[in-house]
Amino acid sequence: MKISQEDAILILNNLYLSKQYGARRLLSKLPDKGWKLGSIDSLLKRIRKTGTIVRQPGSGRPRLSHSSGGPCAQSGGQAKEASISS
Repeated sequence: MKISQEDAILILNNLYLSKQYGARRLLSKLPDKGWKLGSIDSLLKRIRKTGTIVRQPGSGRPRLSHSSGGPCAQSGGQAKEASISS
């Protein structure tokens, strides 16, 4: 039976935190996953830094916010109205 991705991450997290396994030993325990050593290293680094693998809220690129009264919105609306009335 294959281990799902979520289960593998839980196992990885559990083995690292409880048994202090390193990246190489974790690779040997889960050989059928096809993970790279660098990806496990980055996961372990995240566990060491934050204590969890889950993304922190607010991390990542901020969303763009467009106001409805901006210069692009005004010029685009006027150009459409002029072309319709002609």
